[in-house]
Amino acid sequence: MRKVSIFGATGSIGQNTIDLIARAPEDYKVVAVTGGANVRQLAQDARRLGAEVAVTAFDQHLDDLRDALSGTGIEAAAGATALIEAAARPVDWVMSAIVGSAGLAPGLEALKQGATLALANKETLVCAGPLVLETAERHGARLLPVDSEHSAVFQALVGEDMDAVERIIITASGGAFRDWPVEKLAGATVEQASSHPNWDMGQRITIDSASMFNKALEVIETKEFFGINAERIEVVVHPESIVHALVGFRDGAVMAHLGAPDMRHAIGYALHWPERRDLPVPRLDLAKLGQLRFRDPDPARYPALRLAREVMQRGGLSGAIFNAAKERALDHFIGQRIGFLDMTDAVAAVLGRFDDAGGLIDAPLTLDNVLKTDHLARQWVDDAVLRRAG
Repeated sequence: MRKVSIFGATGSIGQNTIDLIARAPEDYKVVAVTGGANVRQLAQDARRLGAEVAVTAFDQHLDDLRDALSGTGIEAAAGATALIEAAARPVDWVMSAIVGSAGLAPGLEALKQGATLALANKETLVCAGPLVLETAERHGARLLPVDSEHSAVFQALVGEDMDAVERIIITASGGAFRDWPVEKLAGATVEQASSHPNWDMGQRITIDSASMFNKALEVIETKEFFGINAERIEVVVHPESIVHALVGFRDGAVMAHLGAPDMRHAIGYALHWPERRDLPVPRLDLAKLGQLRFRDPDPARYPALRLAREVMQRGGLSGAIFNAAKERALDHFIGQRIGFLDMTDAVAAVLGRFDDAGGLIDAPLTLDNVLKTDHLARQWVDDAVLRRAG
């Protein structure tokens, strides 16, 4: 019986992970489940899985969580420190699916325990890739990718030599506005950006798909995870979302990973690795599918991809700055304080401000410095929005 913890249990990745674990309860002992404000769902999941502890990220929800778990013997806790303490509990496997930079500290703590970290939180490597990889190596831990694109690359590389890899191609659905006239994007509403043509996801990731900020993060994550030069990473728009990634080799061969758009595939691969087990995902009918289309992303439609290239060139703390500015700009767009295209402008402005701030971007890559620059970048986005409103 493997001991597992699920961080970000109430989100879509966490719920799909629970679905797979609950299908074989005899194989797993669930130690910790964590979530945000949805304490009813968190308590329900903790009860269903027989978890030792349930943690909400928000202190103000602790009493509600305790009430929901009353009489179960399941421990309830809340706050950032409780998340770290939960991550320090010895387990074999951890799902890291906390959204945003908040997932970095618990992920690092889990790696320090030598656990296998199934990484659905792309921000962890974007903000602190070298630190995360060094921590895993130092403590004999393992990282497994759960983003569908990076899982696809990982699977395509099984048995291959990285020295033979010529390029990595990750695919993008193109999001809600892939077929919109570019001149209409400035007037795009939150509601319009929140409707994905292929996937049923949360609002934030759906908007990030429309702006392709999510793909920008994934490009940076690809560089960090696989140690490949940025110029050998490509992005193509693939409306069907069937091909998740491709790996090109120096002999001209290209290995593609295909699968139905169901996150349980990548989750299940990481959960059962190095084995492959039966998964309750749809099987492809290629004849019914008919065609697979690909096209280059329009730089005018998706300027976030250009910023990702700049971040990879800068290095240092620029990934943490980029992610924090992106998250805060998204907050302001959802709050209807800035427009859709203004998000990219805000992130670019913050990156430029750090460049002008005399070495802040090149400070040592430590957890403390990541958190400090994260806070400062968010503050600078707020400043820019206030100046704009004034």
